[in-house]
Amino acid sequence: MYYCFFDTPIGELLLAGDVDRLSMIGFPKGAMRRDPEADWIYNEQPFETVCEQLGEYFSGQRKEFDLPLKLSGSKFQISVLEALLQIPYGETMSYSAIAKQIGNPKALRAVGAANGRNPIPIVVPCHRVIGSGGDLTGFGGGLDTKEALLRLEAENSQNLL
Repeated sequence: MYYCFFDTPIGELLLAGDVDRLSMIGFPKGAMRRDPEADWIYNEQPFETVCEQLGEYFSGQRKEFDLPLKLSGSKFQISVLEALLQIPYGETMSYSAIAKQIGNPKALRAVGAANGRNPIPIVVPCHRVIGSGGDLTGFGGGLDTKEALLRLEAENSQNLL
């Protein structure tokens, strides 16, 4: 596993993956904070495109990522991650709506758990999932980070084609 760090307005993100695919983004704080493991190799080269696209995202110039991803988890978890990828930039969706979208309308808690274990936040936009009442719910990078990401998208959604 290769890794590097990328500085953003929400803090320094840990990027990890193999030479071809991104498999993890770790936040600098919160429940999804991660440190590189002892056997990982520091190498920025596999992440050049990832860093370029994240830079564009944080500067308000990119609304969709075009990156090869290594999604991990159970079949159910991957179905949730794939549903997250369908939430448009600047929009939000409830856990209930995602459960219905994947054909399992009673699986709200399981959808929440899969969302919370998303290994590639921001690119797989789990921050766009909110409670059915519109409230911001738990987020691996902290609620202040979730709020910052949603605010960034709201401020820039009209500026992008």
